[in-house]
Amino acid sequence: MLTTDQKQRIEKLISQYRVMLFMKWTPEKPACWFSAKVVALLIDNDIYFESFDIYSDEDIRQWIKEYSSWPTFPQLYIDGTLIWWVDIITEMSDAGEFIELKKEKKLQ
Repeated sequence: MLTTDQKQRIEKLISQYRVMLFMKWTPEKPACWFSAKVVALLIDNDIYFESFDIYSDEDIRQWIKEYSSWPTFPQLYIDGTLIWWVDIITEMSDAGEFIELKKEKKLQ
C-alpha cells in the first residue's frame, strides 16, 4: 500500500502537465513498441504531452503501478485520469475520440 508521501509524489508528477505519459525511455527514443505507438498517436493527433521515463526512477516505476492498479507501461494520464492500455488509446484515435477529447479539454 502506498504511503501518503508516495501517493503525493505520484500525483504531483501526474498533475504537473495536462497530458502526461509514463513510458519506457523518451518520446524521441522509446524502448518498446507500445510506448512508441502511444507517442505516435499523440503526435499524429497534435496533442501536446510531457513524458516521464520510468527507468529513470525505480520508486516511481513501482509506485505508479500500484497507484493505477495497472502493472504495465505506457500509462497515459489526461487531466489526472488514466487512459488505459495502448489498444484503448488506438481505438480512441481510430474513432476520432482524441480529436473530440482535444476539443473538449482544449488540449493544445
